[in-house]
Amino acid sequence: MLYEHGPGGGTLLVLPIDQGLEHGPVDFFANPDALDPRYQFDLAREGRFSAIAVHVGLAEKYFHEFAGDVPLILKLNGKTAIPSDAEAFSPLTGTVEDAVRLGADAVGYTVYVGSPSQDRDFRQFLRVRRDAERLGMPVIVWAYPRGEAVAKKGGRDSPYAVEYAARVALELGADIVKVNAPVPSEKDAESPAPYSTLRLSPEEALRRAVESAGRALVLVSGGEKVADPALLGKVRSSLDAGATGIIFGRNLWQRPRAEALRLTRDLHAIFREYAQPAL
Repeated sequence: MLYEHGPGGGTLLVLPIDQGLEHGPVDFFANPDALDPRYQFDLAREGRFSAIAVHVGLAEKYFHEFAGDVPLILKLNGKTAIPSDAEAFSPLTGTVEDAVRLGADAVGYTVYVGSPSQDRDFRQFLRVRRDAERLGMPVIVWAYPRGEAVAKKGGRDSPYAVEYAARVALELGADIVKVNAPVPSEKDAESPAPYSTLRLSPEEALRRAVESAGRALVLVSGGEKVADPALLGKVRSSLDAGATGIIFGRNLWQRPRAEALRLTRDLHAIFREYAQPAL
């Protein structure tokens, strides 16, 4: 994924389509063509992505047509958007054995840091990590701060929360950590000291989050669809902060095919500036 597919040069450009489970049908109204998972699989192949991230049902029904062209990240847990963040917990939807059977190159797991179900989450992840180690499968952790306790300490997008989540993923055994870019705001005053007085810029906050992940590689999430200049700027600032790559879903597959491919070529051009030779 780092060198033989996608932009290469030790970078990662990942296309996730777990939003159908996580967000529901609303995400497909922006581009009805994207309701058919083949749209995203075709985009991942033609756009030369490092990998595509899906749940087991999509992997079983679609991936065989693209195996060898696009590496697979099998997402192993998930939840719908119906429960509140206060109830955040993602039960298992697949296994590491499923990933091996389907020819995946890595597995993904969401940890909700700060959720009331955090203890159950950690125990569930422990089983996944042990299976992944036994079967030689890299683990990508979607590290998301959630819950009422997080909301009272500056919010889930605060530098404190994102940096903490990145560190938790590292300590739990993640090989790669996926984080949302932190968003400094006035609510940071509610975070624990010294975060309450740091007054970080977005660039500084993201750099700290990447550093908090230690030797784990970092993917920065794209989030909701934004205009092209903002998107490309986010990619460049993420790589400047030390991230290994980005994981952009809606920002690409909510666009018409020609537009998405054009934007993907722009992303490849940026990644080439940060490429490193293989060791």
